[in-house]
Amino acid sequence: MSDTLLNDIAPLGSLSSGPKPLPELSAKPFASRIAYAAAHVVSEPLTCDPSNPVLAWDHTLAFRRYLWSLGFGVAEAMDTAQRGMGLPWPLALELIQRSAREARACNGRIASGAGTDHLSPTTTYTLDQITAAYLMQCEAVEAAGSRIILMASRALAAAAHGIDDYRKVYDKVLSQLKQPAILHWLGPMFDPALGGYWGSPDIPTALNNCLALIRENAANIDGIKISLLNADLEIAMRRQLPKGVRMYTGDDYNYDRLILGDEHGHSDALLGIFDPIAHTAAAALQALDANDIARYNELLGPTVALSRRLFEPPTYNYKTGIVFLAWLNGHQPHFRMIGGAESARSVSHLFHLAGLAEHVGIFLNYDKAIERYILFARVNLGRLRP
Repeated sequence: MSDTLLNDIAPLGSLSSGPKPLPELSAKPFASRIAYAAAHVVSEPLTCDPSNPVLAWDHTLAFRRYLWSLGFGVAEAMDTAQRGMGLPWPLALELIQRSAREARACNGRIASGAGTDHLSPTTTYTLDQITAAYLMQCEAVEAAGSRIILMASRALAAAAHGIDDYRKVYDKVLSQLKQPAILHWLGPMFDPALGGYWGSPDIPTALNNCLALIRENAANIDGIKISLLNADLEIAMRRQLPKGVRMYTGDDYNYDRLILGDEHGHSDALLGIFDPIAHTAAAALQALDANDIARYNELLGPTVALSRRLFEPPTYNYKTGIVFLAWLNGHQPHFRMIGGAESARSVSHLFHLAGLAEHVGIFLNYDKAIERYILFARVNLGRLRP
């Protein structure tokens, strides 16, 4: 990158030190951990508007094929894909159906979000209505050929008066699934409407409530993905899970040590950060398979600073940074998002992300990343020198 641009915007982050080579990868699938990448979607820039979102299917599906080629499973139609935050249920279902077909074609792992987001956010529903809403989406997702990620429900959070209400809904839904599901606990930092999930605003109490529900339904649960950004709570819960029920870390602040684990066990992963760091993360997981812990830490450890910046408060705006990095990295031809969410983060935040991403070494085509970065600086600053 030119010294002129570096001097102008270095405080905001830069691509100044030259390309960092991408680590080499083998063709072997991951052996010691299951790793799902929660994938973003690419909007159609010309016809997409907030009331009628449209996806650019070629680029959206090509990115999923890229993740599968690296060994990741795809966690489809989750919050990273703006589910419940601009991506409505009918479009989410089409995304799931298309992705499931692609997964079958390349023997890729896929699990998809089923929830209650087609219900009106301004209406209070009965538990029976919420259960029926869950079952409708679950049936559609399973019919598409995908496993279920049972998403946390805003409608249930609003209607439930305690853990017994959660039990009534989850017991019935889980008992009717064809395959064990991954439960989904998204903390209020990701979605404020989910505060008090599992029947209590006190997280340790909610954790114990959730564990009790899991024990009662263990045969129908593959695992639980939690996104609380608290490693100690995740470890405490992980150590109490029934045998055969996996912990899928959703902790984008501490995933490196949670995946590595300790003498008592480890977390598998279902992470949004795997979207932008996929190549580097795949190499780290392959090093872990080879029991090369030093290499694993060397590769994955530096990505945490990027992830913490991406997911800084307000955490739910992290999708903007992920799509920005996907654009810099050549995975899509524009930086536009459903509902205009590309404006949800400041320009300085995005500049800083670019600098952090350069230090981690995520760019598949460094020259293209520089070209797009300079273009972004010129458009948003009006000139190179502020």
